[in-house]
Formats: sequence, structure tokens, C-alpha cells
Amino acid sequence: MTASDPQPITGQTATPTPDVREADRLCAHLKTVQQEIARIIFGQERVINQTLTAILAGGHGLLVGAPGLGKTLLVTTLGTVLGLDARRVQFTPDLMPSDITGSEILDEDAAGHRSFRFVPGPVFCQLLMADEINRASPRTQSALLQAMQERRVAIAGTDHTLPHPFHVLATQNPLEQEGTYPLPEAQLDRFMLQIPLNFPDEAAERAMLLATTGAESATAQAVMTPQDLLAAQSLVRTLPVGDKVVDAILKLVRSARPETTYDDTLRNQIAWGPGPRAAQALMLATRARALLDGRLSPNLDDVIALAHPVLAHRMSLTFAARADGVQLDAVITQLLKHLG
Repeated sequence: MTASDPQPITGQTATPTPDVREADRLCAHLKTVQQEIARIIFGQERVINQTLTAILAGGHGLLVGAPGLGKTLLVTTLGTVLGLDARRVQFTPDLMPSDITGSEILDEDAAGHRSFRFVPGPVFCQLLMADEINRASPRTQSALLQAMQERRVAIAGTDHTLPHPFHVLATQNPLEQEGTYPLPEAQLDRFMLQIPLNFPDEAAERAMLLATTGAESATAQAVMTPQDLLAAQSLVRTLPVGDKVVDAILKLVRSARPETTYDDTLRNQIAWGPGPRAAQALMLATRARALLDGRLSPNLDDVIALAHPVLAHRMSLTFAARADGVQLDAVITQLLKHLG
């Protein structure tokens, strides 16, 4: 399927007209960001693009892959290049929720007066790296639910607002590895994109060996500021979306639910499908991807490219389908064939 031409702005949503000069400036910035990250991370252009897409769209990303593929390095590099205050939390089975959100401690002054004081945890940053998030217990994983959705945390009945922007980039090891806990559906749904990492090709791995085993290693440089990122995120929400793209998003998400799918075979294969948040994520992510590509309106190619990372963690197959060897990626690919 080829990219469609930009369609007229849908009449269902009123969005301001994007500032073309500001868009050109930010597009140039974003190209430099991609180049700077690619100078440190080899052979993962798709991963870099999708991670930036999630951040530009104002969401969070879940990086899934075996250890040693550069997930941690990618997140730390992103924090540096985007100029964000970044923190890292290593998730372990003994990690407690207060180790992430912070806690109140009892202080006593010179006069002997006692009072509670809130000590912020590492979640109070602009870019939180939740490293190996599925190695912590479900109780600790749930500490991020409110922070990711509402950008605040409640401690002892008091709400504490997180910095702006605020993004979580979590890394997850394959579930078949030892010492992992599956993320609950409610938390998975809060990640805009699930981004798989694969092994680099031979050329990229060769370049990586030569660049990282010498006396000196390349270090990333700041290219953007938090204010630049906020401006880009605001611009993303002003990009017009054609009716054809909106219809494709709705058709894709609704056909991925057993209650509203058009295909009896898929209805028997899908246990539960994506909610409205998936459609919202796909709408914003297609705009962000278009801006990264230097375009001011998304097309069907953007929907197709982002369907897997948006839907894969928001769907589940029935036991019978899994027993028959059906793969979720194949189901999503089948859904995409009906978008034309």
C-alpha cells in the first residue's frame, strides 16, 4: 500500500493551523536529534524513530528486547540529546513503591518541633528510565500508574505534580527469562508504543565494535531543550489529519476487538482488544511520525507503520488461537490488509 496524499482536515475536530516556519525550524532540530542519537546507537534506526515518535506525541515507550541490545544506552542518550533531566531506576524484586515515588520523613528542628517532610523520589524528573521494569513485583510496578497517566503522585493524601514534560521509557526483558513478572494490562495500556529491539545487522555490529572498544567512546551532545520539546509536542497536536486517516484508525482499532470485528475468524482468535486509548495513541503517533519525516500531515503509511507498536501490547489471543500457533503479529498484519 502506498502513501496517500494529505486529505482535507476532518470536520469533526477543530485544530489550529500549524505555523509552517516554526514547523520547519523544529523539523530541522529533529533531524539533528536523530543524527546525534544514531551516532551513538548503531543499527537501530526504526527503534530511534519510534522512541522519538512516542516522546513527540507526549507518551511513554516500552522497549522490549534481550539484554545487551542498547536499550539503556538509548534512553540515556535520548535524555542527553533532548536536554532533559533524566533519572534511572533499576527495577529489582525487592524494590518498593516509595523507592520510586518518594516518601515522607519525620523531621525535628532545634526547638524539638516535629513535622513531616516529603522527600521526592526519582520519578520527579523529565525523563524516567524504568530499567528492566518487569523484574519488580506487581505492587512496585503499579507505583507508576498514576504518574504515567496523570503526571502526579499522591503521597499521604497530598498530590505532588511531576515536572513538565514527563516521560517514562521502560525496558523489559523477554518474559521467558528468569525472574520476570508480566506487566498488568492497565499498565501496558499506559505505554503509547511497545518497541521491540532486534539484533543489529552485521555492518552495524561491526561499526559498533570499532566505535566502542577503543580508548575513547563517542558521547552524545545536547541538541534540544525542554522548551523546544514542548513546542514540538504542541505543534504535533495542530497537524491536520485527513478523514481517510481518521477512518483508517477507527476501522483498525474497532476491527481488533472481538465485539466489533468484521471477521468471524478474528473474533474467535482475539480474547480482548484495544480500547479507545489505542485510537488516541495512534492518532497522535501518526502526527508525530509525520513531523519527524518533515511532513505536516500524516498519511496511511504512518498508520500502517505504527499499527504493531500501538496494538501489540493492547491485545491478547484466545487460548485456542495460541494452541494453534497463531501469532499476534500475524493477526495485526491481517487487520492491516483491510485498510485499503
